[in-house]
Amino acid sequence: MNKLLRIGLTGGIASGKSTVAGFFAEHNVPLIDTDIIARKLVEPNKLALDEIRSTFGNKVFDSQDRLDRRFLRKLVFSDVSMRRDLESILHPKIRAEIATQSESAGGPYQIIVVPLLVESPMQKLMDRILVVDCDEDIQLKRLLIRDSEEENQAHRIMAAQSSQKEQLAIADDIIYNNDDLTSTRKQVDDLHSEYLSLASRAT
Repeated sequence: MNKLLRIGLTGGIASGKSTVAGFFAEHNVPLIDTDIIARKLVEPNKLALDEIRSTFGNKVFDSQDRLDRRFLRKLVFSDVSMRRDLESILHPKIRAEIATQSESAGGPYQIIVVPLLVESPMQKLMDRILVVDCDEDIQLKRLLIRDSEEENQAHRIMAAQSSQKEQLAIADDIIYNNDDLTSTRKQVDDLHSEYLSLASRAT
């Protein structure tokens, strides 16, 4: 990829990555979201869908032959080997699409949203890593409300991801996102100014 300041935005599930990304978007910063890319990869007639069927069988498809994303998520967060199988299908395609979108997106710098960046070789694509952090009890509460998960399943999802300590260990920058969105927005505004300065020195 061409030289351009790329910020990898990551954090635990329901930590507020989308909120933070939205605040950067208000500054007209190009966003590349790997969750959106992953959803498009499993749309009807996409190659990834055939590979998922071959690996996981018809049980992960609904009565209309559409991918049952909720059921698949339950499977992969209960079995590490299944999660690795799914990642081996999706991650190379996601990386290729990131490169394509990044080349055309422009901007003084780019935000690339990668939920599982700690475990991913996509770290190598980033110039800096920004971690969105929040208290685990708030994270759990948001997950239960947002995704209507049962509490046991929510705990399994959180436990299957990298720990808060592991995420913070790779961070160049941290945004604390508990319940005060005014504070979150101010942190984004401050980092935006810093990233513009870094981008100007990189060119």
